[in-house]
Amino acid sequence: MKKGYIVIDQSLCKGCGLCMDVCPKDLITTAQELNIKGYYPAEFRDGDAENPDGCTGCALCALVCPDIAIEVYRE
Repeated sequence: MKKGYIVIDQSLCKGCGLCMDVCPKDLITTAQELNIKGYYPAEFRDGDAENPDGCTGCALCALVCPDIAIEVYRE
């Protein structure tokens, strides 16, 4: 399976949580700090002990993002 990663523009993200709901690997969480607009944006965390393979680059998160704040990259 292809390896991927995402970049979230935290200044655009309003923390709606849609990307967190659709991530099949559960690699997107809520940031602990507010962004410039006063929201807790989404934050990407790559593979860990629970999901050692990490992001596959499926792009579901980017497709559901209403703010177009997520870019997906595949290696």
